[in-house]
Amino acid sequence: MSENRVAIISIIVEDRSSAAQINALLSEYGDYIVGRMGVPYKQKHISVMCVIADAPAEVLNSLTGKIGSLSGVSAKTLMAKI
Repeated sequence: MSENRVAIISIIVEDRSSAAQINALLSEYGDYIVGRMGVPYKQKHISVMCVIADAPAEVLNSLTGKIGSLSGVSAKTLMAKI
């Protein structure tokens, strides 16, 4: 596997019924997660999450892809250049 990268995975949840699946995926990849923050934006009926991870690019892309494929969920990753 390649070298670890520090990354931020940004997640917007429009369908709260996907929350359990998101949490299950984050638990599955828990060894790579440094921290996470979630903020409900009640006026817009969405939740915004930020996950900080330290993992190989392949793992980060896999996690982001799995989260982003959930119903009513968008996810993008920003990786540090170091």
